[in-house]
Amino acid sequence: MSTAVVFGYGDVGVRCLATLLAQGVTVSLVVTHADDPNETQWYASLHRFAVEHDLPVHLSEDASGADLLAKVAACAPDFLFSFYYRRMIPRALLDCARRAALNLHGSLLPQFRGRAPVNWAVLLGATETGASLHHMADKPDAGNLVDQMAVPILPDDTAYDVFRKVCAAGEFVLHRCLPAVLAGTAPSIVQNLSAGRYFGARRPQDGEIDWSWDAQRIHNLVRAVAPPFPAARTVIGDQSARIFRTRVVAEAAPALAGPALFSRDGHCFARCGDGSVLRLLEVEVAGQVVDIAVLAARFVAGPVALPSKAPA
Repeated sequence: MSTAVVFGYGDVGVRCLATLLAQGVTVSLVVTHADDPNETQWYASLHRFAVEHDLPVHLSEDASGADLLAKVAACAPDFLFSFYYRRMIPRALLDCARRAALNLHGSLLPQFRGRAPVNWAVLLGATETGASLHHMADKPDAGNLVDQMAVPILPDDTAYDVFRKVCAAGEFVLHRCLPAVLAGTAPSIVQNLSAGRYFGARRPQDGEIDWSWDAQRIHNLVRAVAPPFPAARTVIGDQSARIFRTRVVAEAAPALAGPALFSRDGHCFARCGDGSVLRLLEVEVAGQVVDIAVLAARFVAGPVALPSKAPA
């Protein structure tokens, strides 16, 4: 019977750990992060899941500690798996796996390597992404591919919508290829890294809207950071606002000198930098979600200018 040490977190960690257990893998240790009480818990708790299944758990924010290395080495696992663990796993830990060290990444590698792959895919207007199981290497998401599965990104999908698809695809990929992985017959395909690129972590200020952009670009930003992520931010009048949902429409914009909000038939629209139009569907102003009809009524007398550059 094969043994494994699992590094993981969140929904992907839970579903993939469940898949290992369902296929008879003995999990000797689960390494995960402590659930932060100050962070919105929109995802599943791998810590809780492991405890409920009587699995040994090590809580760690740093994968380079000597204590963790000693625990993993003592397990002498056949495999080491990483399922959305938030830190890079150092070579010393990878070398503890007697057969293979594998990671589940939320993109169609080699595309969108690195951090926040689903958010970046939505932000850049990709029409598909997926989940990839690959061997871990010294560079992130660069090891040989074992298996992957694509999922569609629809025009109005938020990053959370896509994340749910990617989570399901990750479970499916692992379930499909795990028998071959355990038997030592799974593919190991060298990635063409030039066919994709590496992306870094996103920061809160990256969610500021620049209304000089075209409607599609702003729509992609709104989708990429929509709740449960921090949401796209702007200023309406003199009040801070967050834009939760939008839609690109073929509405004719009034002749204006620059980006502005305007109303029509009880709906609220934004004329963007190139004259294209975005319909606002869900908006928070000064910390309160507002009725769109009420918001639109504020602009009946005339359009209200929007900042053409992100506020400082």
